[in-house]
Amino acid sequence: MIKFFRKIRQKLVTENKFSKYLLYAIGEIVLVVIGILIALQLNNLNEIDKVKDTEILYLNALHDEFSNNLIEVERVMKLNAEGLAYANALLDKMGTSDLDLTEKVFDSL
Repeated sequence: MIKFFRKIRQKLVTENKFSKYLLYAIGEIVLVVIGILIALQLNNLNEIDKVKDTEILYLNALHDEFSNNLIEVERVMKLNAEGLAYANALLDKMGTSDLDLTEKVFDSL
């Protein structure tokens, strides 16, 4: 392909057809510019794909972290509910006049 364009250019120069050579040169410049623009567009599309992949990776990591946090919050809430139940049971025992608590019963509360 390059040989083809080279032959055309040499033919136009040897025949002293400057206007045709100028037109050929402008056409060649336009082809180079179009090639550069296509390459830039492909590069931009690749960069956009990389950004999307990174975004998906971060979103998946956030989803996993939020899921783990939810599990931990539910565990702590259950633990607090059990502590509250034990505290209420202890208050009930302390509120009665029967202070017949053994150490085993007290420790279980």
